[in-house]
Amino acid sequence: MNTLNSRGARAALVALAAGSLVLTGCSENKGGSSGKDSKKDQKEAAVQSKAVAYEDAAASTGPAEEVPGARSGGTIQVYQEAGLTHLDPGQIYVSDAGQVANLLFRGLTNFQEDGKGNVSVVGDLATDSGKSSDGGKTWTFTLKDGVKDQNGNPITSADIRHTIERQYAKFIFDGPTYLQTWLSGADYRKALPDGGFGDKHLPASVLDTPDEKTIVFHFDTARPDLPQTLAMPGYSVVPEETDTKEKYDKAPVSTGPYKIAEYKVGKSLKLVKNEQWDPKTDPVRHQYVDGYDFDFGVTESTQTKRLISDQGASKNAIQLTGAVESTQIQDVVGDPAVSKRTIKGYQPYVMTLTFNLDRVKNKKVRDAITYAVNSKSLIAGEGGAYGGDVAPNLFAPTLPGYEAGYDPYGRLKTPAGNLAKAKELLKDVPAAEKKIVHAYRNNEAGQKHKVAVEDALTKAGFDVVSKEVDAASFYEQVGKLDNPYDVYITGWGQDWPSPGTVVTPVYDGDQVADGSPNYSHIDDPKVQALIKKALVQEPKEAEATWKEAHRYILEKVNPAAPLWYTKQFQLYGSNIGGARYSTESSYIDVNQLFLKS
Repeated sequence: MNTLNSRGARAALVALAAGSLVLTGCSENKGGSSGKDSKKDQKEAAVQSKAVAYEDAAASTGPAEEVPGARSGGTIQVYQEAGLTHLDPGQIYVSDAGQVANLLFRGLTNFQEDGKGNVSVVGDLATDSGKSSDGGKTWTFTLKDGVKDQNGNPITSADIRHTIERQYAKFIFDGPTYLQTWLSGADYRKALPDGGFGDKHLPASVLDTPDEKTIVFHFDTARPDLPQTLAMPGYSVVPEETDTKEKYDKAPVSTGPYKIAEYKVGKSLKLVKNEQWDPKTDPVRHQYVDGYDFDFGVTESTQTKRLISDQGASKNAIQLTGAVESTQIQDVVGDPAVSKRTIKGYQPYVMTLTFNLDRVKNKKVRDAITYAVNSKSLIAGEGGAYGGDVAPNLFAPTLPGYEAGYDPYGRLKTPAGNLAKAKELLKDVPAAEKKIVHAYRNNEAGQKHKVAVEDALTKAGFDVVSKEVDAASFYEQVGKLDNPYDVYITGWGQDWPSPGTVVTPVYDGDQVADGSPNYSHIDDPKVQALIKKALVQEPKEAEATWKEAHRYILEKVNPAAPLWYTKQFQLYGSNIGGARYSTESSYIDVNQLFLKS
């Protein structure tokens, strides 16, 4: 889920807490918060580790179930601090863009929620969640009748083929890679260098489109998670006829209930109704409001002040992936009228201080930093217990097989850091290796992180040089293999309830590439072997293998120091109806919203 930016905290829609955002299984782009009872919070988080059900054609038929009290009309105002890194579906792996993708794009499948923590997969453009055969190696999808893009062009199997093949092109570098690697291996780009834009296509033995309505995937091993993978925004359809390659990022074509009327990158985004969207084909989304006006560059403190005051346009406003600003949490929870306008939940993101292993090669240095970092101070900046809990390891409480007591660096006993242990490890380390270049986001959350990291590492004996990075493109910058930074705070959340959606994208050496969420560049043969072993095992059997991989990664390699688990605590205006927490996105559920008057 995705990165938290938010990018899984890149998490699958997932997946990034650190002041930006993530989708389930993606990177996170902004931390949030829940409540003060961490043990209760972690118990509730375990709900998100439940298996996802695959639904049939009946459950995949639209229209979506009506939201009680919903009415039509009006425009929702959306506040967001950082701009969107991407709007090309193939590039979306961060939670802020993932939220927007829910309004604009459709894929073969989608996640459906019941508001009680239960998530299932339904057919979105497809008639159902997919039919498997050949022991799970073959999957067949049939397109629904009447699905069109915003220009009125029918979506055909050729568009689905194009959507998948364009992921092989070099200009697509920031999105998920599950499907491509499953179909064509780790070096998938070599199988189709021009991304299907020329005469060459993937062979029918890999991807078959026997008629306009049918898509057949052929894998060399069982892929039971395919329906969940295809539900990620990164695999939303891109109609072949209107694909403008690199330019598509600024003006994508809609298949969802809304389309782009105006987009000023980093400043504003205006969405209006897509008249070609047919609710009878969509089991998940609604089109209650006339549109959405996104205002970028609004800091979390300003968002919170506006929403607390609840005046004018703020009555019709939501936070997209931002959260209640930490210093104003008591103003929210202390006022019953304001507090009732909040959503809360445990996110799937683990925030880490990630090491660039190409630069920080001495494990003693990495271990010293891991002991020195001050989770308590960082969490205070997120809002204390409302913003997160100390992370003793790299797995979140939302993940199957989570071990609450697994704490190899003593984070739970010394949440403010163990400076004595850090100094001991640094005794014989040369001064040159104690100089650490720290990249941080240029937003409010990033400033707080900068102060906390600098303070802890300086006290331990490091010479810290902090470098400011644009918050909107933070994951893109630290995702470059030749980036000039030693450490950076990143977040990741599960793409779906499986440790494989954390270990594989973030710690697999096959994923070391520009734009990959393997931000540490870890490339370890034992980790590779354990990943390959786990991926062909049944989930229960695989749990032990993932556990072994997790422990080896954290103790023997240490590519990232665990910092905190994120929680969500968002505020919305008094005229917003249908607001609820989305287990799948870990933010406000944009599929349910309407204006009360």
